[in-house]
Amino acid sequence: MIGIIDYNAGNIKSVEMALDSMNIPYVLGKKPEDLKNADRLIFPGVGDAAYAMSQLKQTGFDSFLKDHAQAKTPIMGICLGSQIIFEHSEEGDTDCLGLVPGKITHFKNIFEREGIPTDGLKIPHMGWNDVHCKEDPVFNNINEGTAFYFVHSYVIEPAHWNAVRAFCEYGIKVPAVIRHESIIACQFHPEKSGEPGLRLLKNFCLPEGDLSC
Repeated sequence: MIGIIDYNAGNIKSVEMALDSMNIPYVLGKKPEDLKNADRLIFPGVGDAAYAMSQLKQTGFDSFLKDHAQAKTPIMGICLGSQIIFEHSEEGDTDCLGLVPGKITHFKNIFEREGIPTDGLKIPHMGWNDVHCKEDPVFNNINEGTAFYFVHSYVIEPAHWNAVRAFCEYGIKVPAVIRHESIIACQFHPEKSGEPGLRLLKNFCLPEGDLSC
């Protein structure tokens, strides 16, 4: 059973609608005990990292996610949920869940650090962008270079680039999908990315094989 984590900081309705459109059963959990029977978890999120972490701590989902990551439960993070699984975010100088080694950095600070001209590169990075992917079960039946929908001002910077399963180009190579043990995380919004996004969600929810790599 798929469990969707609702911690008052997620793009919950659009994820529900996406799964409903594919007749994939799920449970929506506002507290950890609601998801005790879930064997796969979707961890969405929009907005501010500090607020999201406060909500996770208030609901107990911070410990819940750490326990399930340790138990190797398949977890999919989406947008903010793909960021606060890391150790630290510049947004609000926030200590995050620490499920994946790495940090979250604002686009502006990366552009300045790398000496990249920002002409024409608006922040937030918003809209459709082609995604270049490595071989991974979550991309089964999705073509290389398929466009997905992004909305973000902060960038995933994993400690190890081999965690990156897909990237897009926006002045830099922007990690679009990372995998670490049983965790797969998408910076873009698969639930808002049309048929390819639904395919990706289905690959996670109804895998033909083990998603661990």
